[in-house]
Amino acid sequence: MNRTLQNCFKIICAVPAKAQLVKLSPASDFLYWNCPVNKHKPWIETSYHGVITENNNTVILDPPLVALDKDAPVPFAGEICAFKIHGQEMPFEAVVLNKTSGEGRLRAKRPIDCELQKEYTFIIQAYDCGAGPSGTNWKKSHKAVVHIQVKDVNEFAPAFKESSYKATVTEGKIYDSILQVEAIDEDCSPQYSQICNYEIVTTEVPFAIDRNGNIRNTEKLSYDKQHLYEIMVTAFDCGQKRATEDVLVRVDVKPVCKPGWQDWSKRIEYKPGSGSMPLFPSIHLETCDGPVSSIQTTIELQTNYIGKGCDRETYSEKSLQKLCGASSGAIDLLPTPSAVTNWTAGLLMDNNDMIFKFDGKQGAKIPDGIVPKNLTDQFTITMWMKHGPSPGLRAEKETILCNSDKTEMNRHHYALYVHNCRLVFLLRKDFDQADTFRPAEFHWKLDQICDKEWHYYVVNVEFPVVTLYMDGATYEPYLVTNDWPIHPSHIAMQLTVGACWQGGEVTKPRFAQYFHGSLASLTIRPGKIESQKVISCLQACKEGLDINSLESLGQGIKYHFNPSQSVLVMEGDDIENINQALRKVSYINSRQFPTAGVRRLKVSSKVQCFGEDVCISIPDIDAYVMVFQANEPKITVSGMDHFARPATQFESERGVTLFPDIRIVSTVTKTEHPVDFKENDRVYKPIVLEEMLHNLDFCDILVIGLELDPKQECLELDHKEIKGKHLDATNSTTGYSIYGVDTMRNYEQVLRQVRYRNWHASNIFDRKFRVKCSELNGRYTSNEFNLEVNILHNSNSNFMEHINHMVVQPQFLQSIHHPEESINSIHGSVVPGVATIVIIICVSILVFIIALGVYRIQTAHQHSSTENEGNKENEMDWDDSALTITVNPMEKYEQPHQAEEETEEEEEEVEGEEEDTTSAESDESDEEEEVEDEEEEELGNKGNKQNATRYYISTSDSKGTRLLNSISRYTAPTDTSSS
Repeated sequence: MNRTLQNCFKIICAVPAKAQLVKLSPASDFLYWNCPVNKHKPWIETSYHGVITENNNTVILDPPLVALDKDAPVPFAGEICAFKIHGQEMPFEAVVLNKTSGEGRLRAKRPIDCELQKEYTFIIQAYDCGAGPSGTNWKKSHKAVVHIQVKDVNEFAPAFKESSYKATVTEGKIYDSILQVEAIDEDCSPQYSQICNYEIVTTEVPFAIDRNGNIRNTEKLSYDKQHLYEIMVTAFDCGQKRATEDVLVRVDVKPVCKPGWQDWSKRIEYKPGSGSMPLFPSIHLETCDGPVSSIQTTIELQTNYIGKGCDRETYSEKSLQKLCGASSGAIDLLPTPSAVTNWTAGLLMDNNDMIFKFDGKQGAKIPDGIVPKNLTDQFTITMWMKHGPSPGLRAEKETILCNSDKTEMNRHHYALYVHNCRLVFLLRKDFDQADTFRPAEFHWKLDQICDKEWHYYVVNVEFPVVTLYMDGATYEPYLVTNDWPIHPSHIAMQLTVGACWQGGEVTKPRFAQYFHGSLASLTIRPGKIESQKVISCLQACKEGLDINSLESLGQGIKYHFNPSQSVLVMEGDDIENINQALRKVSYINSRQFPTAGVRRLKVSSKVQCFGEDVCISIPDIDAYVMVFQANEPKITVSGMDHFARPATQFESERGVTLFPDIRIVSTVTKTEHPVDFKENDRVYKPIVLEEMLHNLDFCDILVIGLELDPKQECLELDHKEIKGKHLDATNSTTGYSIYGVDTMRNYEQVLRQVRYRNWHASNIFDRKFRVKCSELNGRYTSNEFNLEVNILHNSNSNFMEHINHMVVQPQFLQSIHHPEESINSIHGSVVPGVATIVIIICVSILVFIIALGVYRIQTAHQHSSTENEGNKENEMDWDDSALTITVNPMEKYEQPHQAEEETEEEEEEVEGEEEDTTSAESDESDEEEEVEDEEEEELGNKGNKQNATRYYISTSDSKGTRLLNSISRYTAPTDTSSS
């Protein structure tokens, strides 16, 4: 190295005394002077502010990180080699981007979470590269403060502090704040961690919420309208991020303490046959801690719109009179229309309850002879009546019952009518009964006459005293008008119902003074007045209020029923005792088949406090009992439906018993619900038939065909058969009627004793009868059971006895095995000379059929022998149950010996045919076809015979199965064309 270069380096180093000559490299000859030139420290700002977004690694600094050195552009000394951070475990590092320019960058060593730390503060220094390549003699800058804020990201949704909220409010108030809900957000920044809005998600609720979570009601709440509100609420942070889960808020509405009955049901369901059922088993009275001294409660069962004011028996009036023990002789003026009682046929009627409705245009004339012309000084008139205010300003008389002149004059002999809500009874005596000035009109003014509800009226006449019973209570007439007796005359009288007959002083006789309302059970009983006990029984309800366990009511409870038990009043001084007593009040309906429908209930209460009359007002209870429809019974009448007897039995003094084995059974059908409700696999339980016991109210035996000729035939029944039973009987040419409310067993016993007599039986050959029974006056009726009776004459009896003797052979009966179907009738007709063969074949078939019948007869009679013991004296051995043989009444025998020959041939043929007929039942139809073919052939070849006889043989077991076969023997007339 030359001296000049050395001097140059010395000048540059400016410290020539300390400079050293150094090679640039070991292999180089070029040398330079190593001068001590790093005399300045790097320079940086004194403080920095940085921002870093969480989950990011770049820090944005203000000002930027730049270090300066005055030693530049000297290599190493003027360059920046590092930035160092001072602080414990700072998650940041500083890197040099350019040594020459001194630029640096601050970055995160790991993800930064704002929720863990929002800010960081630390010290940073810059370092130059020193005096040479080895980095020795480096210099560092002063310390600068770095403050870094972590920028938040809206990564969390709001969440409510509670899983649910609940509050209770009192009805009828508006609240500023019912309760406050609160949600939080785990984000670190105010923007994302603060809740800016709450919202009610549930729609159409009377509530609102503000930004602070306070919930208020927007209208007054009602406990009766809704007890509990359930609403859903959500929250939003200031970044409009919604809560992940909404919160449930329950608001209970508490009623304002109102005195009244609590815990009762508006609808009470009642099934027929349930007996006495409590109406309010859990009821209690809320008095709001009032100082109660006494409580009075009235329970009313309102049934005025049902039947005749409540659920009463719908039997006929005669049957009810019998049930209540009334004396006989009551005449029903409004009976159910029938062939005998047809004067009510044109009236409007409710058949189920026997109620007749009069619309002011109808009246009924009672036929002559039903009621005696002149009543005695003692008689009774009874009726059910429902009547409202009379129409018009000047109300006309409305006649219930009127006995007036039929022609010429309009005199009223006795009448019962309504006038201006007064019940008036008129009674005019004839001069032949009395000749003095005597009472003639009796008046009663009662509100019930025009209240449009049913009431039971009984007018007891014990002349001159007349007493009215209404619903069992006694009322004396308030006004009695006296009058002279009616002048004697011989004018016929007309008794009418619903209007009064006007026969004189008019161009054409007509009805007048029509009745507007409803009537039922209108009767008149001559010569007898009714007792209080019978009157109470006749008007008694079958449904009403009841108290279970009277003994447990306690001494502090007073109670009172009205006569019909539709109103119950209870009184006490202890609330808990009243509660217990009211829980025992029940509804009862003793009818087996009650009227279905609604029964309204009303409970009213009065509470008294100490020193005050009435201090607490208790609202009324309005409820109802729903009575379900009872299962309808199916009444079945069965028995032997066909038999024959010799004419001598019909002509005997006892006649013939018609229904020795009659049976009456009632069943109800119940279908079980399906046990599997799958659509394609629904299993039903079988239908169940259950036998039930109930009463009947009449059984009619009707004559089918011509009416009975009273000169030669009649139906009879010993009066002793109905003695001790609630039964009566009437007889006519159209049949026999047994009526009265009694058991099916008693009806069976009486029907089995009904006999038919015909003391000129030669003029008749058969009779048909029909039996039909009823319950509740036709509400439920039985099937029509038909009986056919054949009368055998002497010429036929011997033959049939002979056939019967052959049939009952033990060997033949053993070969019969359970016949299942009846055999159809076979009709044949042949001439006497050639017909013997055909008759023999037919008789062989007949024997087989009769054997079947006899076998079934013996089987059936083993079961019913005890029932028929009393009737065996009137029966023949061969027709105990079902065998019937009828001979053509037009038969004439030409030669008696001819019949004997035919009988002998038939006996021989029967013995030969036994084996064939018992070998197989399947041959029966083939034999019948052969018989028919032979009969047709014989008829074609022998059509000139004169006399014919037809035998009818039928069998029927005790259950009514009929086996009828006909075998005919004709003797055709000489004229072949007529055959």
